[in-house]
Amino acid sequence: MSEPSTGTPSARPDASVPSLHAALADVLADPHARPLLVALDFDGTLAPLQDDPQLSRILPAGVDVLARLAAADGVELALVSGRAMADLHALAEVPPGTFLVGSHGAERARVTRFGLDRDVVQLTDEQADRLATLGAQAAQVARGRDGVWVETKPTAVVVHTRLAEPDVAEPAEAEAVALGERLGSGVLHGKDVVEISVLHASKGEALQALRGELGAPVVLYAGDDVTDEHAFAALGDRDLTVKVGAGTTVARFRLDSPETVVSALAHLARTLGA
Repeated sequence: MSEPSTGTPSARPDASVPSLHAALADVLADPHARPLLVALDFDGTLAPLQDDPQLSRILPAGVDVLARLAAADGVELALVSGRAMADLHALAEVPPGTFLVGSHGAERARVTRFGLDRDVVQLTDEQADRLATLGAQAAQVARGRDGVWVETKPTAVVVHTRLAEPDVAEPAEAEAVALGERLGSGVLHGKDVVEISVLHASKGEALQALRGELGAPVVLYAGDDVTDEHAFAALGDRDLTVKVGAGTTVARFRLDSPETVVSALAHLARTLGA
């Protein structure tokens, strides 16, 4: 297993698509680098960001590419998302055999021909009570603020501000962070969102656990959000970490959009097929 990266954040990782292709070719040329775990964020990585999260859909070309990757020998496929598991499964359109990691690592399942084979999340009575309290107090944060709304997940409460004006969103996010520091076990502050969990979870820990179970020497991980930095930082120097879009990052490579991500995955699928 690779050691976690010690790279420092940079606004300018390698933005060259040929460089990413060359790194992939090096990995595929090594017979000891299998299985390759291809793990991907969903929103902003495979699906263009939408003001209404329920309108998010994977790019049509991405559906075919993921099916080809899932069918390739020596490749394991996973989506790693902040979305609740049921929501992720409903929107993702992924092939059987795909691992789904939801709620930033708190939920996990594998897609089968007949639905989801899920790891059941168990909350203690204290955690369940705290989740209910968080939901009620988060509703107070959103009340009277246009464009601010609350989502309840099996292990967390999320305050969304994507639809709010900046002068409304900023104080709402600050109050949500303060609420999480009082009542949560973990607070994740991403793009226009504050998630307060009653369980400790992170994309990085979930990704490392999955690679360990699969025995994957190399991981390709792509994501666009602040929370994806936890995954980038947890991976090693040989792993292929890809920041999607602008922003400071510890990732090795950068792609500018979901369309470019799908194009890079299509190149990988063609190379595997050859």
